[in-house]
Amino acid sequence: MSGLGWLTLLFGLALVAAQDGLKGYHIYEVTPSTSAHGELLQKLSHEGYDFLSLSRSLGKPSRVIVSPEQLESFEGLLAAHQLNHRLINGNLGATIAEEFAQRQMQRLLKPITGKGRLTTDRYYTHEEITNYINDLATRFPSRVYVKTVGWSYEKREMKTITITNGDGRANKKVIFMDGGFHAREWISPAAVLYVIDQLVEKFEQNADLLKDFDWVILPVVNADGYEHTQTGTLARIHRKTRQPYRFLGQTCYGADPNRNFDYHWNEEGASSNPCVDTFAGPTAFSEPETIVVRDLMHSLADRGIMYLTIHSYGNYLLYPWGWTSDLPETHEQLDAVARAGGDAIEAATGTVYRVGTATNTLYIAAGTSNDYAYYAGFNISITMELTEGGITGFDPPASSIDEYVTEAWIGIRTMAEKVIEMF
Repeated sequence: MSGLGWLTLLFGLALVAAQDGLKGYHIYEVTPSTSAHGELLQKLSHEGYDFLSLSRSLGKPSRVIVSPEQLESFEGLLAAHQLNHRLINGNLGATIAEEFAQRQMQRLLKPITGKGRLTTDRYYTHEEITNYINDLATRFPSRVYVKTVGWSYEKREMKTITITNGDGRANKKVIFMDGGFHAREWISPAAVLYVIDQLVEKFEQNADLLKDFDWVILPVVNADGYEHTQTGTLARIHRKTRQPYRFLGQTCYGADPNRNFDYHWNEEGASSNPCVDTFAGPTAFSEPETIVVRDLMHSLADRGIMYLTIHSYGNYLLYPWGWTSDLPETHEQLDAVARAGGDAIEAATGTVYRVGTATNTLYIAAGTSNDYAYYAGFNISITMELTEGGITGFDPPASSIDEYVTEAWIGIRTMAEKVIEMF
């Protein structure tokens, strides 16, 4: 058989295997028109339904995955409560399968060397990302420093990259940035990689961002979960970490790392059920990955000015608080930075980002890294929720990565400029 024939066969086998994972799973878009509808959707999110997006705003649709086992009950709820809805997809497994198989084919045809710049035409593994930042440290030794800061539950090495201008000046102010909190949000590490590329490979164009600030970046917080989502179609929608927890005779994997921080831990917007996507963990900082982020925050707090965490999806720039609708004392400063980023994106691309506190703009969520960073002393703490893509919202096609990450960089760069101006 020819080389092309083997590749075609492999593509077909990957497609067949991938389809099995989510066969018969549906995606519904549900739009609440009353406060009772909103409360019902919040309740369902804590009862085993996987909400891809969940909004507190009336008239704004939420998106939910419904398994074959949940389907009859869910459709009964829709009818009983007269919830506006539409079916987005009737077989999620078949839809994701082609994306999965195409990715496998791309890896066969264009393997990664681990040297030089990364392109924006594919998603990378945790190992490839680690190799890339190691290579940057080798190629730019006066400006780039890579450090092992901890290990994931499955013993993957977690490394930060510190980017400077190479002038040797110590104790500069710090922008701390991370990505990959939630496993299925692949566009998040992709956006973080693009920021690293701009600051290192395109230093001359961005030297102003490094004159008085160092950037400390953790590209993938949830390394285990991120790797798991790349193993197959069913795994693709996994959100949490990978530490196993027993519950009612079954094993469920992971806690939501963005509910695991010890600031109003396990309050509203978090769950104590290990089989729910917003499981806060059995205790605060039960996950090795959140301990790493916590320790980084405290080690940087005396110099840390901005914490920026990249998520998807929904076009939001959110700042504290997430645990309450109350405004923080410095909400005007927080809003000024976030709004600068949103305005810059809209002016450049037309994409509109909603700006505000996490609770008042999106939904209440206690125990988040965003709240914890502000509590720990960072002047500015912002969650950036990138634009949705693909059928789930979390799977922009590889052909669209460049568009997404360049748009994100417009907002990130502008927010950094605003921080430099203010502090």
